[in-house]
Amino acid sequence: MQKRKLGKSNLEVSAIGLGCMGMSFSYGPPKDKQEMIMLLRAAVDRGITFFDTAEVYGPFTNEELVGEALAPHRGRVVIATKFGFDLSGKDTRPGAAGLNSQPEHIKQAVEGSLKRLKVETIDLLYQHRVDPNVPIEDVAGTVKELIQQGKVKHFGLSEAGVQTICRAHAVQPLTALQSEYSLWTRTPEKEVIPTLGELGIGLIPYSPLGRGFLTGKMDEKMTFDSSDFRSTLPRFTPEALKANQALIDLLGKIGQRKKATPAQIALAWLLAQKPWIVPIPGTTKLHRLDENIGAVAVELTVDDLSDIENAASKITVQGDRYPEKLEQMTGRKNERGQYVNQKKWLTHRHSGKARRQGRRMDGKS
Repeated sequence: MQKRKLGKSNLEVSAIGLGCMGMSFSYGPPKDKQEMIMLLRAAVDRGITFFDTAEVYGPFTNEELVGEALAPHRGRVVIATKFGFDLSGKDTRPGAAGLNSQPEHIKQAVEGSLKRLKVETIDLLYQHRVDPNVPIEDVAGTVKELIQQGKVKHFGLSEAGVQTICRAHAVQPLTALQSEYSLWTRTPEKEVIPTLGELGIGLIPYSPLGRGFLTGKMDEKMTFDSSDFRSTLPRFTPEALKANQALIDLLGKIGQRKKATPAQIALAWLLAQKPWIVPIPGTTKLHRLDENIGAVAVELTVDDLSDIENAASKITVQGDRYPEKLEQMTGRKNERGQYVNQKKWLTHRHSGKARRQGRRMDGKS
């Protein structure tokens, strides 16, 4: 398995990671625990060293699963987890739980994650969603304290916009940003990816296979159980699934040329964008795990990438990626319509001036 470093940090991980959410949460009923433990350990045996979970997945049960499965492999793997939701209520379904990134809540969340993951230090800790009620400087400062205490090694954000990224990075350098990015969700390309390159921050695309759509195994006849998160998403209506088949046709065409599956082309395309991009496709099946790993060996030439770009530019993806309520919880949505002089910010981001001016430039994160 090839390795990649996340930006300018010294954190090195496998070129493809494993998103663990669907083993316990969001994609139908939880899967059999022992089968998932075997799958996680099989991933390690195949060279995957990067595993993604969160306290909200379950909630809590996914961290427990990952902690138990990877306990024999301490020192060989990197586990990323996330805080940021208020899980005190009864309804913890996606979009139901509110946000809470108050400093004391972050500290409590970290203590819980440490126990469930069976580790003394969290390798990579993300804020799961930007909390508009807590200045990002306070969040970054709290994580900085946790790093100094040895409870966390690296800091990351998830679905944050450019302004929040810069302001957080000025307080505690970010190792990675996790954001949805794939051939059918390319929003990060406009502002986020250039900023990450400038600051030396890695990008971790979640849902790199479009929540399964880019595998080519779905059409308008596909149905989803009410416990499956996709049943609520505009892109997974029969009409949208039918309209977006043009993307699958494109991936299939390139796949025939490269003797690869649509999923492998979709992942290889991501890997070809930047050397500090590490996608984390999720799966609950061993043969899909092997298929995803196989994407690392697919080399897309300049001509291949040009063909994909030309064809993709003519395709308009139908359906929003999230319902409006969930989209509002992303950092990009929180920041939309607010102005910041990005070049000026990047020029003085390491100075005390950046931190002092952060709140004045764009208000709360």
